[in-house]
Amino acid sequence: MLRWIMDDVEDPSVNLNKMLNATVSDSAPADFEFSGGFIFPATFNTHLNHHQNQYFSPLNDTLLPQYDKKPNLYNTQMLIPPQPKTYNSRSIEYNPSMQQQGIIDQLFKAANLIQSENNNPILAQGILARLNHQLSPAGNSFERAAFYFKQALQLLTHSILNNININPQITPVDSPFSLIYKISGYKLLSEVSPYIQFANFTCNQAILESLIGFDRVHVIDFDIGFGGQWASLIQELGLRNNGVCFLKITALVSPLTHDQLELGLTRESLIHFASELNVGFEFEIVNIDALASASWCLPLNVSDNDNEAVAVNLPVHVFSNYQTQVPAVLRFVKRLSPKIVVSVDRGCDRTDLPFANHLIQALKSYSNLLESLDAVNMNIDSLQKIERFLVQPAVEKIVLGRFLFPEKTQHWRDLYVSAGFSPLLFSNFTESQAECLVKRTPVREFYVKKRQSLLVLCWRRRELVSCSAWKC
Repeated sequence: MLRWIMDDVEDPSVNLNKMLNATVSDSAPADFEFSGGFIFPATFNTHLNHHQNQYFSPLNDTLLPQYDKKPNLYNTQMLIPPQPKTYNSRSIEYNPSMQQQGIIDQLFKAANLIQSENNNPILAQGILARLNHQLSPAGNSFERAAFYFKQALQLLTHSILNNININPQITPVDSPFSLIYKISGYKLLSEVSPYIQFANFTCNQAILESLIGFDRVHVIDFDIGFGGQWASLIQELGLRNNGVCFLKITALVSPLTHDQLELGLTRESLIHFASELNVGFEFEIVNIDALASASWCLPLNVSDNDNEAVAVNLPVHVFSNYQTQVPAVLRFVKRLSPKIVVSVDRGCDRTDLPFANHLIQALKSYSNLLESLDAVNMNIDSLQKIERFLVQPAVEKIVLGRFLFPEKTQHWRDLYVSAGFSPLLFSNFTESQAECLVKRTPVREFYVKKRQSLLVLCWRRRELVSCSAWKC
């Protein structure tokens, strides 16, 4: 992966893009350009009319009710309005201006009115209406982040007052173009900021180092997304002269939160890419809701071959989906006997905090991210794609999901430790690789730091995302 970062080998996404031309060259919007990132297989059109669950394994017989528990990613530390000037999140300071503090106070008050013993969504609606005059998606980074949280809280109060089912699930893709723009936003974010690639490369390098000596690898992934993380892993395996010769990925996904068109394209993209690099590859999709409904007792198809090693990708936001089942989830992971468990914390999943404090913490994290994007000086159209198709939907899922499941849990690191997981230290090479990646970013205020067993990507002394590795 370091060779990829240093341009000694071609970005695998460039090769993957060859698959896109036949599908979208004649029909994609004129302002849409692919120079790397995410791809559509040649069978793209065959999926447009098939949004059923045809990709799921037989574990898909049991579905949850028509809502999902998936706020999106993220975590940093605690903001506690209305204490005025400074928020301490362990090693991080956050000093909002007086105007920002006033907005934080109003959002905190509105959230408390929505989710508290003396809830009053009508009064909360009035507070949010007044914020309409202060916030817009065209303001500075803090104002834009606050705008998205204000919008999500307004959606929540509207649903409560009108007895509308609150559903934080991903909206099904209406057309291939909406999926294209979503992928475009993700690609743009990965190109202009180390935010995504830092997490992907750091976790992948830890996985590679833990699996030395095995010729088969089985990755259990709780967060498949677009599969971009595994493209770099496949690339690295394809460059090896010996070692791993076969990779299997089992994606644990919910049909309520994963659009079937998107999931099918991810699957076929990875299969095609592995084939081009002559890497043995298998991709399996398992319904995570069936596992949850069976109290995480159903077995996965994990080989008992001594030459096959298991790795688990378990990001922090997964715990937001199954707050009451976290101990069972961790026991399930331990039964897989993985060589390594990697986890990414993007600063927004503080289920150890009350509802309102959680939202203010998430606001802080997104404000930091948007501020770092503003510093890149990307064009307004690209920035709007990132915010419209990535940030705003993620904020909505955080707000709606936490409202549905307000129970507090232990901090995620305490949950790991109490379940018998032990932290692993990242190697010097992994740390150097992360620093190399960050140094190649045009904006110099990004840097990598070590905090206990974590590797953390920071922006101007504020943490954006951290990676950790664990053994059972």
